[in-house]
Amino acid sequence: MELEQIQQIAVVGLGRMGHGIAQAFATAGYQVSGFDANVDARDSLHQRVRSNLNEFVANDMLEQSNIAPILDRLSVTDTEVAAVAEAQFVVEAIAEERNTKQEFFSRIEDAVADTTIIASNSSTFTISESAVRMRRPHRAIVTHWFNPPHIVPTVEVVPGPETTDEITETTIALHRKIGKLAVRINGEIPGFLVNRVQMAMIREVWDLYERGVASPEDIDAAIRGSIGFRLATRGPLAICDFGGIDIWSTVYNRLAPELRSDAKLPESIQKLLDAGHLGTRTGRGIHDYNAAALDEVDSQRDDVMLKLAKLFSDERSPED
Repeated sequence: MELEQIQQIAVVGLGRMGHGIAQAFATAGYQVSGFDANVDARDSLHQRVRSNLNEFVANDMLEQSNIAPILDRLSVTDTEVAAVAEAQFVVEAIAEERNTKQEFFSRIEDAVADTTIIASNSSTFTISESAVRMRRPHRAIVTHWFNPPHIVPTVEVVPGPETTDEITETTIALHRKIGKLAVRINGEIPGFLVNRVQMAMIREVWDLYERGVASPEDIDAAIRGSIGFRLATRGPLAICDFGGIDIWSTVYNRLAPELRSDAKLPESIQKLLDAGHLGTRTGRGIHDYNAAALDEVDSQRDDVMLKLAKLFSDERSPED
């Protein structure tokens, strides 16, 4: 399958991630068919995408006149088979459960053309795990988007050992064509690239939180206004270069033995889990949340992210 042959995209799973993935492809001019087993997710797709697009308009990243054509390129089907039947590229954004994904890849293989690329938006499972029951796993691949997918630039492209180079290169080219920063991961590794780095940071942050080194509010503020601020302009390896490898090595040797390195959940986090305090969706996690204000908080987050995305897009060179 070559890039020019891809005319229609199918997205299976239209929830928090899937609707944004569908939006990204439709915004780039592709016809997109979508399906979700949840009727509410199907019925609300256009409304949610319209709301997202209005935020793009508010940030001067889209013309108001483009909203209707984008929505017209999004269609919702009543069955999974109907959604994927004419697609040359299929993305699954279903539940992050191994067996659910294995069943999907097994059954979808017979519903699409032999040349159709089938991608998994998994943040956990490699394509070797998800596509283990496929007869032709050479056309299966992971495309790991980040929430909110219609805003965050990066998509990790992770081939399996049986994925052909042609499929990998076409998948990378497709995501770059729609404006994403497609990063090839050279070989399967649990958590891929970004989540491994993210979890290493979160392990230390949770440890600092549990030890009461600073309040939750101050921990968030400190990281956002330092590491987060710098990482928005340079990657971590480039930051090392600018600071000096000698200086970073000295700091590493001093602090590495002091950092948390075990694999056990901190007691404070386990207590939150046991109490059902899971974060924004339950109204309480490490912070407390006012349910009535959550939509506004999400909107504010997206507004800041859109401004960053615009700056990021402006500074990227054409070959990126």
